[in-house]
Amino acid sequence: MAIVQELTERDFNSRMNADEAHFHLCGSVNKQNMRYWADTNPRQLHQRPLHSPKVTVWCAISSAGIIGPWFFEENEVTVTVNSDRYVNMLQNFFFPRLEELDLGDTWFQQDGATAHTSRASMAVLREHFPERLISIRGDLEWPARSPDLSPCDFFLWGFLKSLVYVNRPRTLQDLKTNIKEEIANITPAMLTRVMTNARYRFTQCMENEGRHLTDLIFKTM
Repeated sequence: MAIVQELTERDFNSRMNADEAHFHLCGSVNKQNMRYWADTNPRQLHQRPLHSPKVTVWCAISSAGIIGPWFFEENEVTVTVNSDRYVNMLQNFFFPRLEELDLGDTWFQQDGATAHTSRASMAVLREHFPERLISIRGDLEWPARSPDLSPCDFFLWGFLKSLVYVNRPRTLQDLKTNIKEEIANITPAMLTRVMTNARYRFTQCMENEGRHLTDLIFKTM
């Protein structure tokens, strides 16, 4: 079964015009953006704590490389992403590393999380990406309910979660180390394939008049 975002009629046009993730220590994943396949007894019980320790991770992805991870935490304790913390990350982490890549006029795409689209966040982003901001209330409106059009959602987070739990990290520090190492292991060739796949998705989305992308499976190898 494929679990996908529900689309409404008004989403179709916005999808044709066209971050953070939680990593729980127990290995819990977001069922909205994943497919699940099993060759074992579906009646088997999988126990997990109600409130598992977690880290909140932000990354930026492009064909030129991945900027990140950035962990939203204070005194090594995971914190909620709010506007002030998001702006601080942009100014003190993301922008300096983006300049190091020297990519020229870069477009920036983000989803519609409240911290991303606050007045303070949008002011900083518009200044850094004049007329090149894909976002709610941006220069190009970001289509809601579209993880299938975002490389972080359709590739990065799921790919990392398939790897970082293999050695069963016991602490959040172990989990963060795994996340850093697996991001560092993503090759330029793989990123090229990610962006080729993204362009194919955009084209298919327009051909489908903004509706779901059918029978599209992303391959990394």
